[in-house]
Amino acid sequence: MIKQAGIHDSKIVAELAMLLWPDNEINDLEKEMKNYIISDNGAVFIYFSEIIPVGFAQCNLRNDYVEGTESSPVGYLEGIFVKVEYRKRGIGKKLLIQCEEWAKRKGCSEFASDCELNNTESLKFHLQLGFEEANRIICFKKNLCG
Repeated sequence: MIKQAGIHDSKIVAELAMLLWPDNEINDLEKEMKNYIISDNGAVFIYFSEIIPVGFAQCNLRNDYVEGTESSPVGYLEGIFVKVEYRKRGIGKKLLIQCEEWAKRKGCSEFASDCELNNTESLKFHLQLGFEEANRIICFKKNLCG
């Protein structure tokens, strides 16, 4: 079963998000999820196996330029995760479809995402579900203090 997360689901989603982004703090992720949940420009969907939360997808509307797109706003997949033991069952695809449908309801004609260059599992997932690679970039930073 998939449901759109409500404010009372923020801790559940944050716990799943920690499995995807383990370098974060649980409290920070819970605040971020609450912001997405209450925002008109964001949504979070949770997949339950019986009563156990096993995956989530976080999507957003982006009004700035999104690589490879021609419209605005663009629906954007900010994060998607399914517990390892529940993968290869179509759960990620179902979560993605929920995000795409949400973006369509928000007036989007395009949907986008990204992944790190070395994340071959994510690349494969995206390509299997109809995404086209738009570009590859390397990001740089420079410290201006000291």
